[in-house]
Amino acid sequence: MDNKLVHHLLWERLRVGDRDAFFDLYKALYYPLVNFGIRVCADADIASEATDLVFTTIWEKHESLSRVDHVEAYLRTFLKRKLLRILERKRKINDALCNAGSEGDWMEMSYEEFIVKVQSDELVRYQLKNALEKLTFRQKQLIHLKFFDGLSYEQIAEQTSQTIKTAYNTIYDALKILRKELKA
Repeated sequence: MDNKLVHHLLWERLRVGDRDAFFDLYKALYYPLVNFGIRVCADADIASEATDLVFTTIWEKHESLSRVDHVEAYLRTFLKRKLLRILERKRKINDALCNAGSEGDWMEMSYEEFIVKVQSDELVRYQLKNALEKLTFRQKQLIHLKFFDGLSYEQIAEQTSQTIKTAYNTIYDALKILRKELKA
C-alpha cells in the first residue's frame, strides 16, 4: 500500500478518535514534517516545536477534522502557517525587548548601565513568568492567541470553539489577574 493511502486511512481513523491511528500517523510523518519545517524556517528547534503543536492541535480537534485526500500536504500547509505564527510571535517579542531603546542607546551605555538594564529586564521577565503561572491553561491559551498571535476575539472564539463573549471574559479575567500579580 502506498504512503498516501496509508496516511489517508490513518487520518480517517484519527477523526473518529482512534489513538493508535494518531500515534501511527505521528510516527510516519513527524520527521518528514520537521525536515520540511527546517527548510521553511532554517531552525530545527522551531520546526520541532511547530510540528509538536500541529499534532497536538489535530488530536485536540480530531472530532471536527475534515476529510483530507493528501494528509501530508495538508499537514505541511498547517505546519507552514504554525511556523509563520511562531516566527511572528518571536519577532514581536524581540521587538518589544529591543524597543526599550534603540541600538545607538545600547552602544552609548556604560557597562554599569547595561548591567542594570539587563537585570531589570530579567526581573520583569521573572515577574511576568510568575504572574502567568497564576492563570489557568485556558486563560494562558487565550492570552497567547490575543497578544502573541494577534487574533481578534471572533477568531479566538472560532479557534477555541467558544462564544465571543466567553473569549472576551476569559481574557478580561486573565488581565485582571496579571495586573494584580504584577503590581504586588
